[in-house]
Amino acid sequence: SRPTPGMGQDPPRKTPELSELPDESEQLRAFVSRLRQAADEAGGGPAGPPLSDGFLLKFLRARDFDVELSLKLLLNYLRWRRDSPEISSCLSPSSVLGLLHMSYHAVLPQRDHAGSRVLIYRIGQWNTKDWSPYQVFRVSLMTSEIISMETETQRRGLKAIFDLQGWSLGHALQINPSLAKKISCVLSDSFPLKVRGIHLVNEPRFFRPVFAMIRPFLPEKIKQRIHMHGADFHSDLRHFFHPHVLPPEYGGHGPGIDEACQDWTNQLLHFEHILSQIAAHPTGDICSCPDEPLIRKEVHSE
Repeated sequence: SRPTPGMGQDPPRKTPELSELPDESEQLRAFVSRLRQAADEAGGGPAGPPLSDGFLLKFLRARDFDVELSLKLLLNYLRWRRDSPEISSCLSPSSVLGLLHMSYHAVLPQRDHAGSRVLIYRIGQWNTKDWSPYQVFRVSLMTSEIISMETETQRRGLKAIFDLQGWSLGHALQINPSLAKKISCVLSDSFPLKVRGIHLVNEPRFFRPVFAMIRPFLPEKIKQRIHMHGADFHSDLRHFFHPHVLPPEYGGHGPGIDEACQDWTNQLLHFEHILSQIAAHPTGDICSCPDEPLIRKEVHSE
């Protein structure tokens, strides 16, 4: 078999502490150089300036500094951006402001006990007459682009809660096998984020056929991290999240869901210019990437 591009030499030695090192650490430079070389040799991206260190580090942290797996993830990311312009070419929060104002989505202000970001999607707030599935999917991509700039999120990943209260036949008819495959592939193996857990609440019986469409496209590791809690979910979620992280609507005593959704909408609007730069860039590698302190002051869970 042919060697993977850029993988002919022994890779730098990995240690569990690598992900904890700051971006400018000397120990990370060898990994960044190896990944840049491998990407150049693979020829997966458009011609242009070399990929920046910060951009490459997102992919290295997402795959625990395994250069070969990081390269695969990077090439997948560049491929879906190229092959799916109907999704990747518009990352404007203003274009979906009506949906965001329906309290559809939030990134909670506090991380969970493991340091993961906690995202909530309230599917029932999606009016299928007003918003296409591609527009709804773009909300996830906007959030993913922003939080993937956070060093702590690169290290600790994310957990998502999908609230299916209000899921209807109209929602189910929007999801065909082609779209299900595209969404699954982008979110599970084409984006530099570690998905630590997926929690479904209020899922009705007729959601199962849609989930059956999505499930085959998910990696086995992701399948094992999916939890279906049903309508009686409040006590279940406490086994996974401290109450002070969750909104009261989800069994916690953090900020209410409407407040959390509005807060995150404001954050997305604040970064509209950066998101537009990412959408317009051939690789999504922009120089003026904010780090976490610029995005929002956070309170970490104990």
